[in-house]
Amino acid sequence: MEDKGPSLIGALLEQRYRVDAPLARGGMSAVYRGLDTRLDRPVAIKVMDSRFADDKTFVERFEREARSAAKIHHPNVVAVHDQGLDGAHVYLVMELVSGGTLRDLLAERGTLPAPLAVAIMEPVLSALAAAHRAGLIHRDIKPENVLIGAGGIVKVADFGLVRAVESPGTTKSSVILGTVSYLSPEQVTTGAATSQGDVYSAGIVLYEALTGAPPYYGDSALSVAYRHVNNDVPAPGSKVAGIPPLLDELVVRATRRDPAVRPADGAAFLAELQQVRAALSLPRMRVPVPTPPPPDEPAPRPSAPAPAPAPATPPSPPAPAAAVPAASAPAPATPPAAAAPPAAAASRQAAAPRAAAAEEPTDVVRPGDEPTETGMSPVAPPEDPEATIRVRMSDLPPAVSGPQPATVVRPVPTGFSAAGPQGTRAMLRTDLDNAAEAAARQPQTGPHSRPVPSGYFPLPPDQRPPTQPQTGPQPVPPEPRPRGRRLLVLGIVGLLVLGLLGAGVWWFSSGRYTEIPAVAGKDATTAEEMLRAADLAPQVTTMRDNSVDAGIVISTDPGTGAKALRGDQVKVLVSAGKPVVPDVQAGATRDEAERAIIAAQLQPHIDDGNDVFDEKIPEGKVVRLDPVAGTKLDIGQRVVVVLSKGPGPRTVPDVRGRARDEAFQALRDAGFEPYDGAPEFAADLDGGRVIRTDPPATTKIDAKASKRVAVVVSTAVTVPDLNDKTAAEAQALLQPLGLTIELQPFANPNGKIFTQSPAANTRVAKGTKVSVFTSLFSF
Repeated sequence: MEDKGPSLIGALLEQRYRVDAPLARGGMSAVYRGLDTRLDRPVAIKVMDSRFADDKTFVERFEREARSAAKIHHPNVVAVHDQGLDGAHVYLVMELVSGGTLRDLLAERGTLPAPLAVAIMEPVLSALAAAHRAGLIHRDIKPENVLIGAGGIVKVADFGLVRAVESPGTTKSSVILGTVSYLSPEQVTTGAATSQGDVYSAGIVLYEALTGAPPYYGDSALSVAYRHVNNDVPAPGSKVAGIPPLLDELVVRATRRDPAVRPADGAAFLAELQQVRAALSLPRMRVPVPTPPPPDEPAPRPSAPAPAPAPATPPSPPAPAAAVPAASAPAPATPPAAAAPPAAAASRQAAAPRAAAAEEPTDVVRPGDEPTETGMSPVAPPEDPEATIRVRMSDLPPAVSGPQPATVVRPVPTGFSAAGPQGTRAMLRTDLDNAAEAAARQPQTGPHSRPVPSGYFPLPPDQRPPTQPQTGPQPVPPEPRPRGRRLLVLGIVGLLVLGLLGAGVWWFSSGRYTEIPAVAGKDATTAEEMLRAADLAPQVTTMRDNSVDAGIVISTDPGTGAKALRGDQVKVLVSAGKPVVPDVQAGATRDEAERAIIAAQLQPHIDDGNDVFDEKIPEGKVVRLDPVAGTKLDIGQRVVVVLSKGPGPRTVPDVRGRARDEAFQALRDAGFEPYDGAPEFAADLDGGRVIRTDPPATTKIDAKASKRVAVVVSTAVTVPDLNDKTAAEAQALLQPLGLTIELQPFANPNGKIFTQSPAANTRVAKGTKVSVFTSLFSF
């Protein structure tokens, strides 16, 4: 990309976004730190190369893909805020993530321990899971697109931008888009971009995190692509000692060449990774924030292993009559760039400008990428890993089942040179025809010659169809007989031939194509019927949408009015409506609630201040969600998860004045364990009634504290009425109550009592003496 830094710094895009400072620069775009002057918030601004501004198809696709990416609301996805076109600048406004990338972290540390590699991949796969649920394929998972922000937050960037830069004239079967070191075999052989392809790329990233380098290097991007197609990715443990076997097996599963036997999507890969982490009891690690190099300093890159020596004698060209499989062709002599010692290669990589860092989703090809006159690739300087190449994918051999040799150097078409692991490629099939023909015209015996790519062998001149009309005597046809019937037959045949020719011309010019009907805004059933009526095969996926009702078509890919071959598949994106708060049962774990909310494309929010006490739900488990299950919300809206703090503090009930047994039952009902305390006298309570408790009534006792409560009961007794009783009769009444009688001086023991102290019905303590006065005479 041209250096537009000086011209853009200080610019105000669409009178809103101020460009402040460069962050990164690549072959297709530059990323700047900026400010949203309307909301006064810092943002990252990706400005595409100005050559795209006049491409209406690109701008429309860029806007469509940006809208799709903006609909992904996930804590591990770099948010897309806005997109627009300001003069010659097509731009995208994104969340600004302060920190570095996984590439920077690998440059600092080389290899990562298993717990840290898993801690990074879990949020990456969580982001992919959200994208795959929304029907969006990333297409370019690589360490440069894994951002690590403040606090170790991991976010995935550039969703959908690889697709946006597809050339409008290309098709899925004629272009490979992605970064060569992370391309899945099916991307190489068919150009298909699927969720399993993202899984493969994520598996390669996990491999690189554990070993410090991708599994494949080669003389060119094409040779690396060959190895993805024909080689099985080795277990990381075969390169670095100490990697747990379970993690080895997971990487091998994720990078199998057959997509059908990989995890189906990001969610499946994430589930398997979490199972491995649990089985290995890997601790949860905080991801360290790397320090990225300044935009003008060299970008960190993994060091390629030294290439294996190749035979010095070039192979003999294969016979023209048969196509030799590429796997059987001997490796060509190592080109000068690849033959350099590893240290020299590393120094050349370190000298590459920061502008070449692979921060972009893909590059496009400029005119003039032709083979040299000698049919050889330039050998100095080596190809920059971020350079763009075109590759005819039909030149790639079919995938070979079973294990392959560890290093296989495939024939490389002329016009291409060494490639590294980072840069995103746009490899077009159409150019290899010209490259093969040019190579076939060159002698194959020179010191720098390369063999013709497998499957491209020009026919010898004697086997080619004649291009000049034959000369010499020609047979003279007999003079036709003027017969009417023969003329009629000839006329009919001529008309039939003309009709067939016309039909053929119509079919090959426009008849085999059909137009994508306008189905956006229609219900899914009607849309499918309309597409089938247009001889197209609808492929329906659903996605949550805030503004489009459930069951209504949001868009199609290709879009309305586009031309497509009859029978082609058309992706139909149908709205699933607004997200709905999931039904999370009380007692569920925090992780279960968060996963359910994220799966519903909502944002879980947990705050200790919202936790509540609950007598039945254990501490840390879910009590409820707020809003309640079934509530419709906008995508990304917050759902509060209320957790239990366990049983709350218990309050000692007030049992004063109650009978002892009644008080004990009340305390048990409140969750306490009552016991008898030392009894006391209370003048205001009858004996056997509760005076107080210890701890006192209304005291709040923590649920984890002791539940024992002492109950203090009154010992008071009531003095009976002794009037008209003899001393002996009074003694009989007082003694069972623990009281004694006291006769006043000169009292007649046989006389009747006429006064007493304490008076009748007075509450006294046990042992109290009751003084009585009797009459002097006996009756």
